[in-house]
Amino acid sequence: MNPPREPVAKLAPDASARLREIPSVDELLFRPRLQKLAETAGRAIVASASREVLAQLRIALKNAAPHGNPVDLETIESQVVARAETMLAPSLRRVINATGVILHTNLGRAPLSASAVRQIAETATRYSNLEYDIAAGRRGKRDLHTSKTLADLAGAESAIVVNNNAAAVFLALNTLAKAAEVIVSRGELIEIGDGFRIPDIMAESGAILREVGTTNRTRIRDYERAATERTRLLLRVHPSNFRITGFTERPSLEELVALGRRLGVPVFEDLGSGCVANLAPSGISEPLVRASCDAGVSLVSFSGDKLFGGPQAGIIAGKKEIVECIRRNPLFRALRADKLATAALEATLKSYLQGALDDIPALRMIRLTRDDLARRASAFIERLRVSAAQDAAIERIAGFSVIGGGSTPDQQLPAELISIASKRHSAAKLEERLRRPACGIPVIARIEDDRLVLDLRTVFPDEEDALASALAAALS
Repeated sequence: MNPPREPVAKLAPDASARLREIPSVDELLFRPRLQKLAETAGRAIVASASREVLAQLRIALKNAAPHGNPVDLETIESQVVARAETMLAPSLRRVINATGVILHTNLGRAPLSASAVRQIAETATRYSNLEYDIAAGRRGKRDLHTSKTLADLAGAESAIVVNNNAAAVFLALNTLAKAAEVIVSRGELIEIGDGFRIPDIMAESGAILREVGTTNRTRIRDYERAATERTRLLLRVHPSNFRITGFTERPSLEELVALGRRLGVPVFEDLGSGCVANLAPSGISEPLVRASCDAGVSLVSFSGDKLFGGPQAGIIAGKKEIVECIRRNPLFRALRADKLATAALEATLKSYLQGALDDIPALRMIRLTRDDLARRASAFIERLRVSAAQDAAIERIAGFSVIGGGSTPDQQLPAELISIASKRHSAAKLEERLRRPACGIPVIARIEDDRLVLDLRTVFPDEEDALASALAAALS
């Protein structure tokens, strides 16, 4: 390659002349600053960044006034460096959740426990006995790492794991009722996250939907009248992301189980949020997985990353014969959980077995009292008043947190919140400055009554320093 010509220091003011003076990618790559960047970032990344910057520059010059401001090479270099850094930066990044929504679906739902993270690291960076029976010296099953503990915790005979609860519902319907009828109440035909609907999942599974009752009232005789020789399953869906109140009726689980026995068909309950720990002391009423199994349901499914507090997973538990039948479905292999989810799930299960519920972040956050949050908020406000702008009005106010993640939609957790108003910036501007900081960790907050509101329930204690710094910068 011939050595590049020495480029002029600045591009000519005339638009066409400036276009001719734009350096080539090769010329840029010979610049000392970009050569040094290529040593760490890689030549391919720097070349790609250079092409993008030069393409944008050409478009800008073509659309600019004939005698616009010249663009020098140092500016181009800086743009290439910034673009290369953006290309190398992870798109999936950590944020501080100050919204008070514990299972925030957009922010990754349940954070994992420290023990789950350690187990993931151990499993991810070394070989493991994922599907190897060490005692027998032959191939094993990955289910064995979690199935017994899951079954015991749910009060079921057996349990398996797939990659999420939508997959669990799909697999159960495909196995038990493909080309056959499934009876479900019209009031339970819910839509879950991102537009996925129970009727759509049912159709894709090959099962035939048979709606009974009305939106607000369904009786046990509606199920009984709808049953035919083609009925293979009675489906009950827990409306975890909405509530119907007023003039309503729904058969008890015991009634549905009794009908299933008379008809000789299993009862499958999709519990969605999957509550395993009793949250009643925190004022949260949510059906327990064990209660459903104790009532005689043949099969239950629920999410691993909601109220269970573990990794993304779909957990299927119930009668051994039925669970084993589902496991033999060829689609099980396509939908099964990977080794990292298995590792995190096993660690989370151990926390339940040990009664260490506060080791599970989501459960610890739910169990925080208003007094706990009041103490943290007061201490945090005092810190802010020292470091933040003096013209900011910062106070502690009573409010509520929510569990989120399609769980307990009409239930709230009493909380003490931090309310912030600034004479320099509107609440919307403060929210944006926190969400898009010049440096540091993005902070996701909420706005109420034209004031920025922070809820420390979902802020980890070791994140408070970063949060205080972010707020001081946003208020400046």
